Order: sequence, then structure tokens, then C-alpha cells
Amino acid sequence: MHTLDWIVLIGTLLTIVIYGTIKTRGSKNVQDYVRGGNTSQWWTIGLSVMATQASAITFLSTPGQAFHDGMGFVQFYFGLPIAMIIICMVFIPIYHRLKVYTAYEFLENRFDLKTRSLTAILFLIQRGLSAGITIYAPAIILSAVLGWNLTYLNIIIGILVIIYTVSGGTKAVSITQKYQMAVIFAGMFIAFFLIVSYLPADITFTKALDIAGASGKMDILNFEFNLDNRYTVWTGLIGGTFLALSYFGTDQSQVQRYLSGKSMKEMQMGLIFNGLLKVPMQFFILLVGVMVFVFYQFHASPINFNPVSDNIIVNSSFADDYKQLQNEQERIFEQKQSVIQKFADNQNSEYKKAIQALNLTDKANREAAKLMIDKAAAEKDITVETNDKDYVFIHFILNNLPRGLIGLLLAVILSAAMSSTASELNALASTTALDLYKRNTKAVVDEMHYVKATKWFTLGWGILAIIIASVAYLADNLIQLVNIIGSIFYGNVLGIFLLAFFFKMVKGNAVFIAALITQAIVLYVWWFDWMPYLWLNLFGCVLVILIAVLIQLTTKRNGNKTT
Repeated sequence: MHTLDWIVLIGTLLTIVIYGTIKTRGSKNVQDYVRGGNTSQWWTIGLSVMATQASAITFLSTPGQAFHDGMGFVQFYFGLPIAMIIICMVFIPIYHRLKVYTAYEFLENRFDLKTRSLTAILFLIQRGLSAGITIYAPAIILSAVLGWNLTYLNIIIGILVIIYTVSGGTKAVSITQKYQMAVIFAGMFIAFFLIVSYLPADITFTKALDIAGASGKMDILNFEFNLDNRYTVWTGLIGGTFLALSYFGTDQSQVQRYLSGKSMKEMQMGLIFNGLLKVPMQFFILLVGVMVFVFYQFHASPINFNPVSDNIIVNSSFADDYKQLQNEQERIFEQKQSVIQKFADNQNSEYKKAIQALNLTDKANREAAKLMIDKAAAEKDITVETNDKDYVFIHFILNNLPRGLIGLLLAVILSAAMSSTASELNALASTTALDLYKRNTKAVVDEMHYVKATKWFTLGWGILAIIIASVAYLADNLIQLVNIIGSIFYGNVLGIFLLAFFFKMVKGNAVFIAALITQAIVLYVWWFDWMPYLWLNLFGCVLVILIAVLIQLTTKRNGNKTT
């Protein structure tokens, strides 16, 4: 990190925070603070919705996912446009007609207070955990790569977000997210064009795609119906649709973004804008990761991208064995360079087979290195993350980009962390204040009391998120971890809303009991890994509907009344 990088990084982040704080001070009522005064236009809503979902994890993990596994991950998002259309047709008209402040307020109108409270609590649990992870994700990676103190990083990111989120509420979140997305898009496009420019002179973009294709990185569509495969067309269309319906239709961190719209039309256009742009954006981010893969076919790469792993094994009894693996990696790299160059000049099937064989050898060698790192860590009685997907892109940034652009790309990562965390804290505080505090206290107070209460809850959730971030541990892949947490709860919550929309005969008691039973079963199924996590959304949704209907029918048959 050079002085110029620090100036770009600090200047970008402080400008966003200060602008958001000054521009949105002085909310006088809950309407202003929670719904932003209903002044947001469709492009602000679309960018805010996108920024809420696109956390730092997206820009750290997704390129690494593509580097290792190719473009197939984009199938995860195939259900999103379908979900946007359904939400625009069903959810938004109801929310707008009832003038709700939170998604869960509707459930009390339809069922009862306890169902509203239970659903709000389920949201608070999963989103509270996710808020900590969105802070922790960039902090742990930046601390490992740059040597920054992890705890200080968690605190700094958290405090920056708390400042403008407490000050301006929903409007502050929406306004700052527009500029954060501008920084993010600019940084990613610059990185992409630089990666392509760093390839050898005779390797055009088309040839780079051919090399990636020969290595299996451009296999986008998988029509196999296999529950053991997380990423297929069917998983994306079915599981992804239910996840997106749950997230964008019932998660307050997203609902609050479009409830701030000037009109129902602006809300709907904002979501359609997100639906049209989100899949291409994810495709592009994955393509950046694929180009990083092609770059490292012509430039030497570490056998493991996590620098902490190297530090551990170099000072262990496995150092010599690890050195042999590194020497083998260099030999494989030299062989691949020769074969890839021949393939680029003449796309012969024999050369393609040779590339694939060398890739398998490369993968096996890297897996052997991971096992050895695990042994070295066990020898020292410490824990280390050997899965290096989250470190691939940041390694490329720090080791290959020019001065100034390193600071910009780090600003991209931290801006993404701040934008998603701000939405989460804003939603957590609003839900706590309006769905739990306001509805379960009988004191008669004015509007400003609830504005102040929401600000205090924002501060409290921000501190809790920092604490969670400080005690978190890396999962197999950070972007998967967030989606797993969501999938455990979202199906159940979505089922509750679908019961409210379409099953008029089902009453509050049946839904409340069904939701408790369903959440216990989903947790059990996830714990024993009975199905890929994306299918938990469909499973939980269908299960809560079936149980609620069954309880309601049984109750009617027994001649009892429910409310």
C-alpha cells in the first residue's frame, strides 16, 4: 500500500460517510426515518436493492469461485428475475395499499400479533448473523493479506456504517448506496480491462475465453437434475426463485429499500431494474474471476493464496515437504504455459486434453498442499483457512494493479461491506422498534420517541454486528455462508407470507404452530445435510404451508375455533 492508495481509499470512504450524514440529517417522524419520506425514484431503489445484496463477499468470493469452479455459479441467480416479477405483481401492491412500515406489519393485519412477532424474530436472528458476516468477510481477508489488525478493522467498518445510518436512517442508506455502487462498478470495470491488458500480446480476449473454455471454466449451464450438485439450472430456477422471493419479498433489509419509493410504480420499476441488471452483473463479476484464472496461466501463482497458510507451514516440520509441492507447482506451470500457447495458436483437441490433464494435476497438487497446511496447523494447535477462494482476487489486486487503483479496489470492497451492512442495520433497527418494541409496549408517546428508539436500536445492532464479526470463523466460502444462513430461515418465512396471501381459510394459531415446527425440522435437515442448502428454501416453504393447512383442517374437524 502506497501513499496514493491510502489517499484514494480513505478519501473515497470518508466522502461517502460525510455526504450521507450531512445530506440526510433531521428526520422528524417515523415516515421520514424508516421510509425515507417516500421520496426515492426507481433508479435509486434499484441501485439500493442491488447494493444491499452485493456485499463485500460478492466482490471477494465470487471471482475466487469462478477461478476455481468456473462460471456455473451464475445459475444460482436464474430465479431472481422470476421472483422480481412475482413480487411486483403480488407483494408490492399489498404493502403499498396497507401503507406498512415493515413487511411483518402485514402479518398482524392478516393473522395476529404473535405471528408477526415470531416472523420478525426469525428475520432478526438470520439477518443479525449476516450483518456480522458482512463486516467480518472483508476484515478477515484484508487483515490476512495486508497485515492489518482484524479487530480494529471490524470496529472501523462498523463505526463508519453506524455514523450515517443512525443519523439519516433509510434515506441515508439509499443515498450513499448510489455512490457506493458507482465506485463498485468503476473499480470492477477498470480491474477487468487491466487483467485483459496484462495477458501476453498475442492472447486476445477471444483466445482468453477459449483457454478458459478448454479448462472447463466457461461451462455455464448444467441441466442435470442432481440434488448433490449445488449449481444447476434447476437449482437456480427453483431453489433460487424461492430464495429470491423470500429475500426480496419478506426480508426487511430489502423491503425497506423499495417501501421508500415515491409511488407503487417507482417501487415496481426499481425491482424490475434490479432483476434485469443483477444476473448480468454477477456474470461479469464471475467473468473477472475467469480472466484472473487465465492471467495466472501465464504468470506464476502461489500454491495457496491465503498468506497465513504459508507462514504457518514454513515454520513447521512440513516445510521441506511443502517446498517439494511448490517445486511441483512450478513444473506444472511451465508445462501448462507451453501447452496453452500451442492451444491458443492451434485449437487442437489433443492440446485441449493436455490442458485438462494438467489442470487435474494442478488441482491435486493444490489439494495436497491444503492437507499439509491442515497438518501443520494441527501441529501448532491452531486453526487456519486452507480454502483460498476468498483470497484469489485480493491477491491479484495487491500484486498486479498500479498505485492508486489498489486503493480504489480496496474502496470497492469496503464500500460494498458498508452498503450491505447499512441496509441490514437499518432494517434490524426498524423491525425491532416497530414490530417488537412499539407493538409490545402500551406507553403513549409521540413520533420522535420511536425515531430516537430506532436510532438507539441501530446503534445496538451495529455494536452486536461488530461483536459477531470479531468472534466469527471462515466457512468453506463466504458467499455460500451468507446464502446458507438465509436458506435456513427464508423458506419458512416465505411460506408464512404465501399463507397470508393465498390461503384465506388458514388462521393465526395454525400458522404460528406450523412455523415453529417447520423451523425445527429445517434446522434438523440442514444439520444432517440431507439436501443442498438452496433446496431448503423450497422445502421450508412447502412444509410450513402443508403443516398449517393440516392443523387448520384438523382444528375445524374437531369443532374448535382459531384466530
